Amino acid sequence: MSPELISIIVLVAVFVLATTRSVNMGALSFAAAFGVGELVADLDADGIFAGFPGDLFVVLVGVTYLFALARANGTTEWLVHAAVRLVRGRVALIPWVMFAITGVLTAIGAVSPAAVAIVAPIALSFAARYGISPLLMGAMVVHGAQGGGFSPISIYGSIVNGIVEREKLPGNEITLFLASLVVNLVIAAVVFVVCGGLKLPRHATATATTAPRPADDPADDPAVEGAASGLTPDRVATLLALVALVVAVLVFDLDAGLAAITLAALLSLFWPKDGKKAANEISWPTVLLICGVLTYVGVLQEMGTIDYAGRAVSDIGVPLLAALLLCYIGAVISAFASSVGIMGALIPLAVPFLAKGDIGAVGMVAALSVSATVVDVSPFSTNGALVLAAAPDVDRDRFFRQLMVYGGVVVATVPAVAWLAMVVPGLG
Repeated sequence: MSPELISIIVLVAVFVLATTRSVNMGALSFAAAFGVGELVADLDADGIFAGFPGDLFVVLVGVTYLFALARANGTTEWLVHAAVRLVRGRVALIPWVMFAITGVLTAIGAVSPAAVAIVAPIALSFAARYGISPLLMGAMVVHGAQGGGFSPISIYGSIVNGIVEREKLPGNEITLFLASLVVNLVIAAVVFVVCGGLKLPRHATATATTAPRPADDPADDPAVEGAASGLTPDRVATLLALVALVVAVLVFDLDAGLAAITLAALLSLFWPKDGKKAANEISWPTVLLICGVLTYVGVLQEMGTIDYAGRAVSDIGVPLLAALLLCYIGAVISAFASSVGIMGALIPLAVPFLAKGDIGAVGMVAALSVSATVVDVSPFSTNGALVLAAAPDVDRDRFFRQLMVYGGVVVATVPAVAWLAMVVPGLG
């Protein structure tokens, strides 16, 4: 049995054991990375740790630390109240507002995880306050980020269009952008309906000069009114810190995790009681889970398992079938690894049969791009992990399983739909 096949079997075993024995999957994944790396791939400790996602570790810790501080001093409650006021009490609109905000952020140049890191904690705090499904709110945030992620000036769009140009393939920037936007918008609409979005309150807050507010108006929630009754010094400082995080990420292109943890540390210096409480609320089980799984994926990449799967597909003699399999490989791997890295690897693999003219290059590139990014709702991807870590007052194991099942459904269905809609008609 080849080392690559052994590594795939071990990955499946980790999933099965973690699910049936209720053991943290991250801990099992670290053990698997050690066993497979040492015994099968002949890697030393440095080779195994090469896949440890240090940047994601800092993002998860920094963002959850900062927003735990914001929860401790009532800032998130104030923001939730402001959001309700903004849409005049129409709670059902809030998930779409979050979709739009993250979409705009990524469309104008924010890295997708940075946009999710900024929006998700606020969105999920709102969800917790008004009983909105955290899966619905988290999915809306992630799909919004991916919906805007391929604009011509976005990070994803610039990278993919650059690869297309370098490989001398036909390209269409607008088609790529619209393909991702439409797919994510349709998925968001489906999730909104399935997860109870149509049952959310849709009444408008009446003004004092027209009619009294309905009794169940969420803007009249006493807890929210109390939280929003005034901007105390700690809340003002926290709001300034959140603005600073947005500016640092979007304007100065600084790392979201390092910026967040620096701002959280500064706030803790002035309000140590809130800082101590917030430090205890960092989602350490989620950090262990995500970092363990991605470390094992790093071992798979180091030992060539990813390239092994890609080469096996590219050798298939039926172009349409190869295209479909490439979309699925992109989706499956991207659910655990870097979407950009996967696109950078798979598009060149498709070049040989794209050059023959049997497959439309524009449609193939769009399908691969959508397949490799729409799955970022997986709890093992950066965006999914941020959503999981940011959700307050939830059964985290249950929410993890929900995200994993939802991510599995997306992986199973979207690549086939993208292939049918973009590749089979021969776009480009």
